[in-house]
Amino acid sequence: MEGNRRGWGTIALTALPAAIWGSTYAVTQEWLPPDRPLFAATARALPVGLLMLLWLRRLPRRDWWWRSLVLGALNIGFFYALLFVAAYRLPSGLGATLVATAPVMTMGVTWLLLSQRPARVSSAAGLVGLVGVGMLVLQNGLDKPLDPIGLGAGFLAVVLSSFGFVLTRAWAPSDGVVTMTAWQLVAGGLVLLPIGLVVEGAPPALDLPAVVALVYLGLVGSGLAYVLWFHGLAVLGPTSASIIGLVNPVVGVLLGVVLLGEHFGPVHLVAMALVVASVLAAQEPVRRAVAARRGSTRTPSAGKAVPWPTTRSARSTSSSSDSDRGANTSRAPLQSVGSRSWE
Repeated sequence: MEGNRRGWGTIALTALPAAIWGSTYAVTQEWLPPDRPLFAATARALPVGLLMLLWLRRLPRRDWWWRSLVLGALNIGFFYALLFVAAYRLPSGLGATLVATAPVMTMGVTWLLLSQRPARVSSAAGLVGLVGVGMLVLQNGLDKPLDPIGLGAGFLAVVLSSFGFVLTRAWAPSDGVVTMTAWQLVAGGLVLLPIGLVVEGAPPALDLPAVVALVYLGLVGSGLAYVLWFHGLAVLGPTSASIIGLVNPVVGVLLGVVLLGEHFGPVHLVAMALVVASVLAAQEPVRRAVAARRGSTRTPSAGKAVPWPTTRSARSTSSSSDSDRGANTSRAPLQSVGSRSWE
């Protein structure tokens, strides 16, 4: 019972950044300087990463200098830049649909890099969730013409981040999740900084709403969100975590109904039910409950994940299979994060 509570708590914490990221498109289009995706991406990642690094006072060691650079470029730098290109050029609903392809893409990358075939239930959940998100988008309509550059940027962002998430899991970092997040934010921002200066020139003048928007995207949308996301990624595994990300457009639609008085009809309800069902079906506590109801004494073997290792000796067991976690999930990574107050 206690393990199930921990599992549901991790799922909820992993869903929170997905909900936060759902606001990126609206914030970008409403308050950030127009046509400056590289500046927006750099300003979102680098300042908060440097603040976290100054607080932690912990630098990478040995191989983690170049690994942090690779992960920061994939998960943060290039991903943010491409995401902002898509945000400037695409309707928010279509952007959400592109992001909804992430579970299927992550399953494919996991199979390619780790030789781990996705469980049938996970594959089905990802496809059903994608259908549900597509229904939400079509029901709300597309408020901008389709832009091929925006479409390509959004799809490439999903591809690169999928590789980044799987490599994060495969390399099994021994440092805490807060420390790893700081390294990646700094590395991603430093990758973008010279590119942005060459392509876009000097930073633009910012009014107060733009400053507030960047502070929100940096502190909440990057610092807090990625700490929670990497924690969920380590405990749940890339596939389950990426499927949880499908709550992003659902939260967006609900906020539109509550805050903006947007229409909500039967199609929205069916679409949301499909998305929520797909998210739940991919999670271990649900499969355990189903197995228990069937009288099975064996827990489902696919889709589980080992926690983020705390020592190098544990590393050899972290990438063997997504079915090794079992009772070890009680060692949640947030208990060993790399801050001075927690170490």
